[in-house]
Amino acid sequence: MQNSDLKSTEQTTNEKAVSVTYSRTNPFQAEVLKTVNLNGPGSNKETRHIELSLNGSNLSYVPGDCLGIFPENDPELVATLLTEMKWDSEESVTINKKGDSLPLGEALTTYFEITLLTKKIMQQAAQFTENEEIQKLVLPENKDQLKEYIEGRDLLDLIRDFGPLNGSAQDIVSLLRKMPPRLYSIASSLTAHPDEVHLTIGAVRYETNGRERKGVCSVQCAERVDQGDTLPVFIQQNKHFFLPESTERDIIMVGPGTGIAPFRSFIQERAVNEGAGKSWLFFGDRHSATDFLYQDELERYQNDGVLTKLDVAFSRDTEKKVYVQHKMLENSNELFAWLEAGAYFYVCGDKQYMAKDVHNALIDIIETEGDMSREAAEEYLTEMQKQKRYQRDVY
Repeated sequence: MQNSDLKSTEQTTNEKAVSVTYSRTNPFQAEVLKTVNLNGPGSNKETRHIELSLNGSNLSYVPGDCLGIFPENDPELVATLLTEMKWDSEESVTINKKGDSLPLGEALTTYFEITLLTKKIMQQAAQFTENEEIQKLVLPENKDQLKEYIEGRDLLDLIRDFGPLNGSAQDIVSLLRKMPPRLYSIASSLTAHPDEVHLTIGAVRYETNGRERKGVCSVQCAERVDQGDTLPVFIQQNKHFFLPESTERDIIMVGPGTGIAPFRSFIQERAVNEGAGKSWLFFGDRHSATDFLYQDELERYQNDGVLTKLDVAFSRDTEKKVYVQHKMLENSNELFAWLEAGAYFYVCGDKQYMAKDVHNALIDIIETEGDMSREAAEEYLTEMQKQKRYQRDVY
């Protein structure tokens, strides 16, 4: 082959490689470069720091964005379902309206959501059993009891509680929805780590209704993902959570537990861009000795002046539980001064409790330090939201 032909072939190959667009509908197989447990020995938590390669993907992100992962179900749970229903894992089943098919075992592992129940699944499953309890449960007047039953239960519970189900494997999997991807706040800056994306994932494990439960993606990442493996991923932009355009702006970040993730990204970005803006992080968890995520890194940033202030709250280290909102209140005068100077305020983490407590503490601080009425303090915060200076990434 002549050199010109060789160049032409290489060019075509490269163009093809670049022309592939990776997205939610066509995820990129990202290689795992590193996985480490951030919690120390004796902790009752397992928080995984995972580094993935984006090399060859053409994917990019900015601090605040999320990474989507398409997970796989726990093989033990899949095996138990197959045994319970006396199903053949090699039986071919149709998985979607297009008529695509997979062997049953593979479909239950990679395609279908089997760890959550819905009202619709319960109503449809009732058609495949004579069980009187489920027939009662799906009646319109028993919607509250149905909602209570669904909470924390899965397909295996349904089969054990109301089976045997008389439908074929195809009938039963047709009740299930496609497994949605799990979204995680990105814990790295692409500027600081070209061609890489880092995640901070807390493994979810708990017991309810007589069985141990595991978070589908979090426990896959904790127990079944090793260096060299790949995960199907895509970037999900987050247009509601981002750094200020100007690196001169001060930022205040509140992120207990895995809520630290996007702020690691923020701090890394600020370290590279070297703006004059100050940064203040409030971090909290249970025990300082075992649960201070990224401690060495954060203290190094503080020593280097990238992180201006670091306030930590470890709720189980003192007789009286101390949380991030208490640390905010302890620093109310300075915190309000930062807000008055135009600082951006960010919260990431638990929506149900932490974010509410932080929100209320923030209003208390504005009310007290600004010598305002409660109503005026709330208006102050509303105005910050309109200016995009108060941003929340809660779940």
